[in-house]
Amino acid sequence: MSRMVECILLKKQAEGLERSPYPGELGQRIFDNVCKEAWQQWLGQQTMLMNEKRLSPMNPDDRKFLEGEMEKFFFGAGSAKVDGYIAPTK
Repeated sequence: MSRMVECILLKKQAEGLERSPYPGELGQRIFDNVCKEAWQQWLGQQTMLMNEKRLSPMNPDDRKFLEGEMEKFFFGAGSAKVDGYIAPTK
């Protein structure tokens, strides 16, 4: 049976992550409070931020920025919006 969490982002009980997706205290908070569906949403947001802002995971400043955005995405007021981005309509 899958591990269930009360997802802080989606405000529902859902399947949790299989392991901590990030090192340290932030990774543990995500593991304890974020479901797989919400994690996939973050990965999409992270990809958009990296592409539009030309960020590199090899650059320590860029990694620090992404870590801050990840914390805001899950536990704060939300991640930064990309200028000019228009969400696709369904």
